[in-house]
Amino acid sequence: MSDDADTDRAVVKTFVPTYQKAEWKRHADELDMSQSEFVRTMVQAGRRGFALESGSDSTANRAEGSSDGSDPGGDGLETRLLDLLESDEYLSWDRLVEELAGDFEDRLEETLQRLQNDNRVQYSGRRGGYTVVTDGE
Repeated sequence: MSDDADTDRAVVKTFVPTYQKAEWKRHADELDMSQSEFVRTMVQAGRRGFALESGSDSTANRAEGSSDGSDPGGDGLETRLLDLLESDEYLSWDRLVEELAGDFEDRLEETLQRLQNDNRVQYSGRRGGYTVVTDGE
């Protein structure tokens, strides 16, 4: 694949209700992103979520810490990093860490919530943490 293939851009159109576009614009503004950058980022995040839910081989590889050759590190970090760097000419180390950690924190919170809803994990304020629910509890 040539380097040009990685930087070529194409137009994609979609139609959404006006209220949804307004919500996306508001959220993009909060994140200091263009609407295009916001939609691209959300689509990529959604695709990662679908892959995780489908139990595909690439998901199994990620869970085991391996990756295919196109994504060293295995969890989409390279793709996420490049997406962030495309949004601004320069981003500081601290800003990159903040952006990437925020994504992880969001995923962690969603996963914990789902596991609690499924009664597989519970939080104990008394013990100050989460634990796996066992049959005897």
